[in-house]
Amino acid sequence: MAELTREVVIDATAATIFPFLTDPAQHVRWMGTEAEIDPRVGGVYRVLAQGKHPGVGEFVEVVPDRKVVFTFGWDEPNHPIPARSTEVEITLTPDGDKTRVRLVHRGLPDDAVTDHTEGWDHYLDRLAVVSAGGAVGPDAAAEAS
Repeated sequence: MAELTREVVIDATAATIFPFLTDPAQHVRWMGTEAEIDPRVGGVYRVLAQGKHPGVGEFVEVVPDRKVVFTFGWDEPNHPIPARSTEVEITLTPDGDKTRVRLVHRGLPDDAVTDHTEGWDHYLDRLAVVSAGGAVGPDAAAEAS
């Protein structure tokens, strides 16, 4: 199993970014067309990526304005990364008047790292835009490259 780490510095405070990770209405502004999110230990994390790929997990740790950790996988038949089979940790660290967002995705099959790196880069870029006050449009398959 493999791990990937991505970081981005966002022009927003951790308190501004955190709801984009934990509030379903804010989450779909950067990732997913539908979201069911209950940000407490054992709470559900369910996001319909690009309107067709159900990502499913549950929260393991939630520290307001600092960190979320949730299990994650795809709720699709015969998918090599089944629901709740990996772990995503997102930490928010103040960096001057900005915030360093660090995402670590653990437990991925070795052959899935490239695809998931591209996916997380895409979504972290979208998160940076919306949390700084911009708009990115709906999460559509046509946007993924």
